[in-house]
Amino acid sequence: MMWMMRRRTIILPLLWMHGRTLHVRIVTTLYEKALNLYLYIPPFSSHPRGVFTGTISGQILRIRRLCTYKDDADSRIQEFLSRLLARGHSRDNLIPLFLKAEENATSYLLRSPEEHRALRKRKREDSHHQVYFHLEFHPNDPPARKIQKLWRDYVSEPAEDSPLSEMKNKMGEEVDIRKLIFAYSRPLNLGNRFSVRNIHGRGKDVSKFLA
Repeated sequence: MMWMMRRRTIILPLLWMHGRTLHVRIVTTLYEKALNLYLYIPPFSSHPRGVFTGTISGQILRIRRLCTYKDDADSRIQEFLSRLLARGHSRDNLIPLFLKAEENATSYLLRSPEEHRALRKRKREDSHHQVYFHLEFHPNDPPARKIQKLWRDYVSEPAEDSPLSEMKNKMGEEVDIRKLIFAYSRPLNLGNRFSVRNIHGRGKDVSKFLA
C-alpha cells in the first residue's frame, strides 16, 4: 500500500459533502462530481409515483442537512429544480412536490434527538402490526389509495363488523393487524432478461467451469 501525502488545506471533499474551515468553524456544503450526468427519473417513466416524490424529498432534506448556510442550500435546491426541468418535468408539477418536501425537511430538522428516538421506536412497534401487499408495478393498475380504501372499508374496519385488529384466529389469538403496506417491485427490464448474472442453479458451479 502506498500513502499519498499532501500539504494541509482548509478544503476537504468527503463522500457526499464538501467541508472547509472558516476561522474556528467547520463549514460544509454539498459535494457533486464534475462528471455527474444527473439522470433523474424522466416524467414518463413507469416507476411508481412515490419513487419520484421520495427522490425530491430525500434530496431536499439532504441539502438542508449538509449545507451550513441557507443561501448555499437555496442555490443547490434551485439547481436541483433546474436539472429536473431539463429532464422534461413541468414546473407546475414540481413546485407542489418541492413545497411539500421543504415542509417535511423543516419538520424533520426541528425535532429533538429524543423525538427522533421516540419516532423510530414507534415505527418499530408499528411494524409488528402491519402486513405487506407485494405487487409488480404497472401504470394502469388502480392507485394504491383506492386499494387502501377497499382494505379499510371491507377488511380492516368494516362498518358492520368488528375491526380486524380485534378479531381472533383459529388458535384463539388476536390478529392485531392494523395497517396494509404496499411493496411495489419493478418489472424485469432488458438488462435483467439478457444480462443474467446469477448463474447458480444453471448447471455446474463456477469453479467447475474455470477448472
